Amino acid sequence: MKRPRDLLPFFTEIFRNKGPIVHVNLTGRSYVLLNDPDDIKVLLSSTQYINKGPEYEMLKPWLNDGLLLSSGLKWQNRRKLLTNTFHFKTLDMYNPSINKHAKLFTEKLLEACEDDKEISIMEYVTLCSLDIICETIMGTEMNAQKGKSVEYAHSIKSACRSVIDRVFKFWLWNDLIYRISESGRSFFKSIGVLHDFTDNVIKRKQLLLKKSENQIVQPKRKPTEKRTAKSFLDLLLDVLNDNPDQMTIKDIREEVDTFLFEGHDTSSISMTMTLLLLAMHQDIQVIRRVLFFFRTFVPSFTRELETTLQLKNYSIPPMTTMAVFPYILHRNENIFKQPEDFIPERFLDEDNKSKFLFSYIPFSAGARNCIGQKYAMNQMKTVISTVLRNAKISSSGRKEDIKISMQLLIRIESLPKLKFCRL
Repeated sequence: MKRPRDLLPFFTEIFRNKGPIVHVNLTGRSYVLLNDPDDIKVLLSSTQYINKGPEYEMLKPWLNDGLLLSSGLKWQNRRKLLTNTFHFKTLDMYNPSINKHAKLFTEKLLEACEDDKEISIMEYVTLCSLDIICETIMGTEMNAQKGKSVEYAHSIKSACRSVIDRVFKFWLWNDLIYRISESGRSFFKSIGVLHDFTDNVIKRKQLLLKKSENQIVQPKRKPTEKRTAKSFLDLLLDVLNDNPDQMTIKDIREEVDTFLFEGHDTSSISMTMTLLLLAMHQDIQVIRRVLFFFRTFVPSFTRELETTLQLKNYSIPPMTTMAVFPYILHRNENIFKQPEDFIPERFLDEDNKSKFLFSYIPFSAGARNCIGQKYAMNQMKTVISTVLRNAKISSSGRKEDIKISMQLLIRIESLPKLKFCRL
């Protein structure tokens, strides 16, 4: 009965009135909502509670059994296989691509504001993020900022909208009803485009790999020589060659699709909000340091219990779905004094570090934390700092003009326009 924009205030009020642990029955499902860092620590620290909640099943046709949705032994093995692909030395290879697209993004913003105009930046940020993620994850140029790959960009947006539609309309939870619904038809058409694109890129990469293997073996690289930059997909194909019994081409596609889905939307929303807040707070903008503390833009996540979960004051039985709301947790005034204020010093205080371990979880925490968090932070810092080194940002808008809603991610329904002036 609630609109997406009303949900975060609704759940915030529930925690305020009922306390940090709340039991809810929703359409026949039993949920327990957590907002206490000690209880959240118990849930997230243990590998016993890594199964995602039932609503994640709605992403299966798109992402299959990738790292986001898999569980049990498959998830554990896959996580081990993929960890090295996000090592900080590997992430260094992505910097030239990120820098290139960040510079183009900055120039696009400045060009759009040449006549002293204010612009809406969400689309600019989304296309920049899409260019970065496709080149670094898939090793292919999308040129979305140059007006190319329109169908692909549209299909990602359409697929996300369709999933949200299904989450909020319980009658669409039935697979058959969803498939014949307008929303379902749009969803399967969109993921068909996305899967075809991924499949074609993988095939091209395989052909290039086979071609290079058939050529005369090149001498080994000297220690002083730079490594050839590889995309995430290239690294996965290397994993496939080294572990043919543990990974298949189908596995690779579902991981690439997963990281494309998870990577571009979350970072683009976070960068949009960061630029907007910098425009509204000139005193912080003029510092011009790469000093960022990003708020999470995943409003909630869930775990389904297979065994009893023992919290401080309650035992939670199996088959209960546990829900954590990082957006609300990060605004808990008992933990973060003046939570809406920019006070980076709070994170540098040694006394606060242990307290914030499971209170500040923009990338989740524990065994199933986000494997791509270093990649995401590197991308966002690079893009934001590139803008700040080349432009002054301003806005006539106010914080009250920002309207958000709770969907798969926090969505921006309306936001003030910004102006970028060359330094």
